Amino acid sequence: MEISGLVTEKYEPVPLKSISVEVLVQDHVATVSSTLQYVNEEERPLEALFVLPLPADAAVCHFSAKIGEQEIVAEVQDRETARDQYDDAVSSGQQAFLLEESAESPDVFRLSVGCLSAGQNAAVTIIYVTELAVQADHSLRFCLPAVLNPRYTPAGSAAGIVSEISSGAVPYTLTLSVHVSSPKPISKLESNCTLDPLVFLHSDHTQATVNLSPGHMFDKDVELFVYYQDTHQTSAIVEAGVTTAPPGSLMRDPVVMISLYPEFPELTLTRGEFVFVIDRSGSMGFLMRHGKGAQMPIESAKDTLLLLLKSLPMGCYFNIYGFGSDFESFFPQSVEYNQKTMDQALKRVKEMQADMGGTEILQPLKHIYNQPCYLDHPRQLFIFTDGEVGNTKAVLDLVKSHAHSHRCFSFGIGEGASAALITGMAREGSGHAQFITDSDRMQPKVMQSLRFALQPAVVNISVDWILPDGVTVDTLSPPISVLFQGQRALIYAQLKGESSGGSEGTVSVKYSLKDQPVTNQLHFCLKPTEETGLSIHRLAARTLIRSLEQEERSGAAGVEGIRSRMVELSVQAGVSSVHTAFIAVNKDSRQTVKGPLLQRRVPTYNLSLEIDMMHIKYDHIAPREFRLSAHEQSFHCSKMMSFTERAFLKISNWVPEVTAPEQKNGFMTKIQNFFRCGSKTATAPSDQTDSESKSDGIYIHTHTEDGHNCYVWKVLAYLLKTL
Repeated sequence: MEISGLVTEKYEPVPLKSISVEVLVQDHVATVSSTLQYVNEEERPLEALFVLPLPADAAVCHFSAKIGEQEIVAEVQDRETARDQYDDAVSSGQQAFLLEESAESPDVFRLSVGCLSAGQNAAVTIIYVTELAVQADHSLRFCLPAVLNPRYTPAGSAAGIVSEISSGAVPYTLTLSVHVSSPKPISKLESNCTLDPLVFLHSDHTQATVNLSPGHMFDKDVELFVYYQDTHQTSAIVEAGVTTAPPGSLMRDPVVMISLYPEFPELTLTRGEFVFVIDRSGSMGFLMRHGKGAQMPIESAKDTLLLLLKSLPMGCYFNIYGFGSDFESFFPQSVEYNQKTMDQALKRVKEMQADMGGTEILQPLKHIYNQPCYLDHPRQLFIFTDGEVGNTKAVLDLVKSHAHSHRCFSFGIGEGASAALITGMAREGSGHAQFITDSDRMQPKVMQSLRFALQPAVVNISVDWILPDGVTVDTLSPPISVLFQGQRALIYAQLKGESSGGSEGTVSVKYSLKDQPVTNQLHFCLKPTEETGLSIHRLAARTLIRSLEQEERSGAAGVEGIRSRMVELSVQAGVSSVHTAFIAVNKDSRQTVKGPLLQRRVPTYNLSLEIDMMHIKYDHIAPREFRLSAHEQSFHCSKMMSFTERAFLKISNWVPEVTAPEQKNGFMTKIQNFFRCGSKTATAPSDQTDSESKSDGIYIHTHTEDGHNCYVWKVLAYLLKTL
């Protein structure tokens, strides 16, 4: 049969045809709406799976699907409940849509589009809000992730969604339109991609639009830099709640977002211990992008490190580590920085290659944290990596557990670097994160991080509120642990109660710098004045959910209570979390889908095309009792168990029910005949309409007369157990 439409390198049709993105930037907050257009050009119904990248700090707040003229808006539910509902809908032939966040890395999501009939169209829309990071040149950076590299998962770690990232060039298109609105005049917009001319909508330059030029090849993330004419200043935005939300809830009460830009007096820079950790895994040896002047990440990391080494102050201490599957250091312990040691280090840095295998970052970090610190030389940890790891949260937990002994400055090198890992390490290590994707912007970013590292630590940070009688405040953000000169710090807080007269509040941030007390104070109006929808509430909910997730992973008492609080907050705010998922089922469909269900994985572009991650996982199809635990899913790099091996793992803990003997005998005969054809190389007869088989293990997806496929799995398990 001739395959029509777009295909993968395995000549399978790709149902995703286009992605259309609309971005609304309001000051330093962006609301992003992405619409994914699916078309089933095959002759049978299918299920499409797409692992997609999103910003690590994004609050996903809307998920819907439009089929023809009918729009189905998803609900946020407990993750297991949502998965069960999706499985039940798909197995009974109903159209269903599931969006879930990776448990390993919050910048990776899996979108499942189930039961698209032959020839059918579906438009899936995802909306999220995110804060824009302040850059060294005072611009605000928006990044639309378009590259999602395979994540290296160390042995013994859970694989999960990050293991499903597929390699290959993408055969779908991207359109992007941006609308910028701010009370401050817009100076200019720049991008690493080609843009159409900027159009100002008003003479005061407070609103502007720009579009991405056609032909984006998905070979790099889309970065947009917004410049305002005035420098950033401390400000407050108060957003009204929803009157229909439960009284006292986060969504009912007003929420305030404080943007703090501290200004410090001239200070004597500190002499610290600088430990540089550079990723030398194999993925650092692939080109960062295509075209003239393209660099490998390892070369960019070396350039960055060389610049830092030449800029260190005399009298400090330093050491350099390289890591991959193992790690090594230039010196047994940190040495004093002088001309001799600098020359030695420069020579060895120039010789470094991406030749150390996988991305095992935990072990070198543990080794460094076990080294004694130098008195009066605070430790500053600089990490350079492409972020291709699957155990992101384990790394972040380790950094956080040692936050008292160091500051962590992270550099994401190349396209597709994991924002969750890079920004997370800096956040948990009270440092700062940078992304190096363009050599033109490297030097100011590197020097900014070095200035921050040389700045004395700000300690004893506290936040005090003065509010009118009748109004109280609940701070939703975690305590501020770090402040840097001119770098924004955000505070989210819930305002409760009614004012008895006053309309103004005051927030004071107090801290000590070189034993000198400093106070930054801001007066703000309590009346909501900004047209922000519910973006501030959702960002506040996202911030609180992330704090609860970290508390849960730390093994704090009352884990079940913490999880319940997360689920409650996620459902109430309509914001994704690791314990919830968006689920939409087309219950009004007049006719259920009949016949075998094909499965198509939509590739996401990555630059490491040599890494073979095109493995199919079947866990989401199997009934709930067959889904694998984290232990069962563990794998080393791209090595994965076949379906048969995973089935045996489940069978050892399951005893099949004996019901409907005549129906069971019918299914058993079909399956036994399948096995007799030759195990892994067998193929189903071409005219078979109620089952499908594939090589590389056994894949059977059967619709019975009542539309369910669960029974055949139980029979298959029984047969496997008795082989």
